[in-house]
Amino acid sequence: MRLVLDTGVLVEYIVRRAPFRAEARYVLEEAPRIGVKLYASAVTLSEVLYIASRIYSAAGVDDPNLEAANYVTWLKARLKIVDADCEIAEKAGELKKQLRIALPDCYVIATALAIDGTPLFKTLEEEMRPVERDLRSLGVVFLNELKVPLP
Repeated sequence: MRLVLDTGVLVEYIVRRAPFRAEARYVLEEAPRIGVKLYASAVTLSEVLYIASRIYSAAGVDDPNLEAANYVTWLKARLKIVDADCEIAEKAGELKKQLRIALPDCYVIATALAIDGTPLFKTLEEEMRPVERDLRSLGVVFLNELKVPLP
């Protein structure tokens, strides 16, 4: 199984009181031990760096930028980062036109399609509700619905 992780999943891991932190922790720490391969889009990585820095800043961490950079380094050791080549970029654009969801989310789905993986998002966000059927037909799964342990 190949999972392409969205920013929400990766951010959920660093927020101690996050509602799905246990599931995010399982995905990042335990799933690879049973053969699950973890991936992220390069676009997701940049989003994580920015959001993690803001979270660490709000938490009062002395050097939030360094802490966010350290988290990204930790992630790069656990995930395979997939660069957005022309094929992925074009597919993300097509998905944006079709689904009208955030472009970074389209990159997660396009990346998953390119590597024959499963896109994993934290939850079905409000903007995704009108296209939930389309998302599910594209293989999208959500952390809050994840059955652990994974197959």
